[in-house]
Amino acid sequence: MGMVKDFFSGIYNLVVGLFVTGKHLGRHAITLQYPKERWEMPERSRGVVVLLSDPETGELNCTACLLCMKACPTGAIIIDREKNPETKRWFPTKFVIDNTICAFCGLCEESCNFDAIKLTGKYEFSVFDQSELIYDMDRLAELGRDVKYTPRKKPAAKKAAEQKKPPAEGKKPDEKKEDTAEKKPEEKPDKIETNPAEKKEEKAEASDKKTEDQESRKPEEAKQGDLGLDKEEDKKESGN
Repeated sequence: MGMVKDFFSGIYNLVVGLFVTGKHLGRHAITLQYPKERWEMPERSRGVVVLLSDPETGELNCTACLLCMKACPTGAIIIDREKNPETKRWFPTKFVIDNTICAFCGLCEESCNFDAIKLTGKYEFSVFDQSELIYDMDRLAELGRDVKYTPRKKPAAKKAAEQKKPPAEGKKPDEKKEDTAEKKPEEKPDKIETNPAEKKEEKAEASDKKTEDQESRKPEEAKQGDLGLDKEEDKKESGN
């Protein structure tokens, strides 16, 4: 009975396997024919660490600030530096990365402010000799020659670009001044300054007019006063 049971279970498992294989017969193959075909790693993949260079001059972007060495949790980065007496800037004389202890965490890339170090999508660095996994500065620079990157914009470069911007079309610097001049309110004719002599004459004429008006009002007031007295006398007489 045991042999029969094993025989039928083997046939069942064979049929199940053929069924699974039959579902994938018409689909595209997932596997790649390595090493003729290689999978393209995504941009944020963490592979071999390289040093980046300026594409125009070919010089390393590294300023030997030692931030990546201090940020490395495993101590895989070793840097020696010197100071240029002419430019008074630091530059690396030794830059070594030990891939045997590198954790590929990406902290060195995050701490760098000068686009000098980067984790690439290169994953083929297996060797027979372990000592070959220690990369010096020349090899790191060579591996990073063909790595494309977008340089970070510096604030000084932004200010310089804003200062060099041309004026808007249809307007020149001189035209701006003319626009502001046109917007100024026009001076009213009432505020035109006159000569002091003319002002004195106007004041004298105004004072003469006031005196004439006062003199013309006096006889009228006197008449009204006389009329009031006459009315009082009439009232008295009538009362008597």
